[in-house]
Amino acid sequence: MQGFDFEEETIKREIARVGAKRVLLQLPEGLKPEGPRLAEIVAQAGALPIISADPCYGACDISVSETESLGADLIVHVGHAEFVRSARVPTVYVEARAKVTVDEAVRQAVALLSPYSRVGLATSVQHLQTLNEVNEILTEAGKIVLIGNKGQLAYAGQVIGCNYSNVTSIASDVEAFLFVGGGMFHALGITLSTGKPTFIADPYDNRAFSINDEAQKTLKQRWTCIQEAQSAKAFGVIVGLKLGQKRLEQALSVKALAEKHNRAAYLLAATEITPEAILEFPSIDAYVNTACPRVSLEAPEKFSKPMLTVNEFTVAVGESSWESMLKKGLFEN
Repeated sequence: MQGFDFEEETIKREIARVGAKRVLLQLPEGLKPEGPRLAEIVAQAGALPIISADPCYGACDISVSETESLGADLIVHVGHAEFVRSARVPTVYVEARAKVTVDEAVRQAVALLSPYSRVGLATSVQHLQTLNEVNEILTEAGKIVLIGNKGQLAYAGQVIGCNYSNVTSIASDVEAFLFVGGGMFHALGITLSTGKPTFIADPYDNRAFSINDEAQKTLKQRWTCIQEAQSAKAFGVIVGLKLGQKRLEQALSVKALAEKHNRAAYLLAATEITPEAILEFPSIDAYVNTACPRVSLEAPEKFSKPMLTVNEFTVAVGESSWESMLKKGLFEN
């Protein structure tokens, strides 16, 4: 792929620095085709490359156990900025910054942003290097631009699939958000976390568009899941086993809250949360997902029973209202 910077020299230097003899290459689905080429880079540096064929969902999904089981002594994690780090296995993060221009898509977005004077700006790690340019274009168009930097993520303005702290930190100070990047995944997370109109400047298709209709559709689906879960007598509380998704104390709090409201609750540990897995527990009526919150948003299309985020669960058992949850956001940051 010519459109991304895979930092081949950085990979070689890190292999030499660590003295790695065996390296696990971990890439998300869209970048997996680069696996064989990067394996050649690793081999040239004198190490044995092993490409992980497992799914890689984000910066929280670091293959520590797999690396140890293979006897590898370095992880090359591609496509994400550092979010978690294991003390057990050295990890080099290759962010794979995109080599595409964004100005045309952003200038199209200016027209969509005409009703708003104060705009929040955000992107994924692939396009962080464009934020100054985007800021200048919006400022020239008369916008007041804010970029959040709450500090939970590696960079100002960055969002990832489960963490929108940079945008929630400025949500009360802006009227709308502009996300720079491809697809609807991150932009949908922004509007669900902030409740603010959100627009996408997509540099791959050179177009700008609103995510608001999709957000309303998602919110209706989430309300339906909550309503279904309100009558649940037994909840399965899922504890994620991946390095960046393990929140056992939160799961224990959810279990205690369910029992406070006279519902049974069972802790379920899982590496992968799949529709097939929950079919094995027919006596459980609904689930609370304390691992990756984005898994919950795949319901009801994929899951046969309600799969709630923690914030949605508090609505289902009457600890909070739908309106207050919307102000807080579907995700916890």
